[in-house]
Amino acid sequence: MPLLTRRNLLKASAVAGAYGVGMGLAGKFGLAAAAPEPQLLTAVKTEAMLTEAGPTRNVMSWGHDGMPPVLRMTKGRPYAARLNNQLDEPTTIHWHGLRIDNRMDGVPFVTQPYIYTGDSFDYAFTPPDAGTFWYHPHCNTLTQIGHGMTGMLVVEDPADPEFDAEVLLNLRDWRLGGDGQFIAPFRPRDAAKSGTYGTVRTANWHQEPQYDAPAGGLVRLRIAITDVTRIFSLTMAGADATVIAIDGNPVPKRFPLELLQIGPGQRLDLAVRMPDGEGAVATLEDIRGTTPKTIASLRAVGQSLKRNIGDLGRLAENPVPKADLSAAVEIPLILSATAENAAVESICGTLGYSFWAINKVPWPGDTPDPTAPLAELKLGKSYVFNLENTTPHAHPIHLHGMSFTVISSSTREVMPLISDTYLVQPDEKVQLALVADNPGDWVLHCHIIEHQKTGMTSYVRVS
Repeated sequence: MPLLTRRNLLKASAVAGAYGVGMGLAGKFGLAAAAPEPQLLTAVKTEAMLTEAGPTRNVMSWGHDGMPPVLRMTKGRPYAARLNNQLDEPTTIHWHGLRIDNRMDGVPFVTQPYIYTGDSFDYAFTPPDAGTFWYHPHCNTLTQIGHGMTGMLVVEDPADPEFDAEVLLNLRDWRLGGDGQFIAPFRPRDAAKSGTYGTVRTANWHQEPQYDAPAGGLVRLRIAITDVTRIFSLTMAGADATVIAIDGNPVPKRFPLELLQIGPGQRLDLAVRMPDGEGAVATLEDIRGTTPKTIASLRAVGQSLKRNIGDLGRLAENPVPKADLSAAVEIPLILSATAENAAVESICGTLGYSFWAINKVPWPGDTPDPTAPLAELKLGKSYVFNLENTTPHAHPIHLHGMSFTVISSSTREVMPLISDTYLVQPDEKVQLALVADNPGDWVLHCHIIEHQKTGMTSYVRVS
């Protein structure tokens, strides 16, 4: 993936290019505008060079050009995409983290029908929030996501502070054997624990890639954890890296990257001050585990720009409503294992097991007759989710269609971060406050996909 500079982005704003620039004209106040021409996303099977063993077959993507395209939109402006399914199985697209119309959310039997082989579906929405997001199927998720269908999505705000360059990193594993071909996507004994890890780790479909960036410049490093299992503890060696946004929303106070832990589904925006010397390298590492692992690196090029990270302006807040805690209704959400272990018929990717549950109810699979909602929320009212993890494993819990604010944790001090995905640690109790501002049925699930597909899934209803 090429480096993006301010000049490149200005050029990209003039035409719709490989990064999917949204060309709608409507502003954030809902002014009338012509619908934009839909961007075509064709779901296909293809090949990719992921290891030195040769091309990996049966990779899934949107288009034959390798990694899914980075989609670019503008906050408050209409966007449209047409999904054309050329896979030999149903699929959909979920726009992870975007607070959009329920009909566009991409969950089979909950918000839209399957998109069968040879069919298409038109997605159209106006993103209300700026930030780093991603898109993926919500059908046969372990296979389709595991085989490559994870793409980054950037919603731009013209008022954002200026950086000297931008680098995007799509972090994900692959379950490949020594011949470079796919092996079994999961092991039941691991699905019942922390999940089944991949065997090949990549950033932008490459192992330990390096990108050039202006020496002494400020780089906006956008990171999306699109893996089905892996939790990361990231650090930056050789450069100062400051966290400026998590899960698409600016942090209340910037802080060093250090040992921040982020899980599947989460995103991280960093301001990286590149070293001054030509050829100096800044290395992003994952230090979770026994041995640090290089993820990607940035190489300083050119004369130093001598930028000061303290001069960088702040990101504007997104228009997420603030919950009224004095009137908020509390809702218990208990994450647990389940004694049930029954296969569930589904044409959209059941794993055949029930290992996990929310409020003691394991999700029955992708069926036309789901369980009752966890809770029925009144439109415009405030709520607090009392989320309790009674298991010895971490769970990145993702809420579709709405954003919450982290209020408290039983195990650590927390910032009032606005997010759509929270990594709940073992035995942690956390309070998440939100306003039920988006009508519809909204899925809530663990984004370790084996946990999602073996029971740790449900939904809330807003009406």
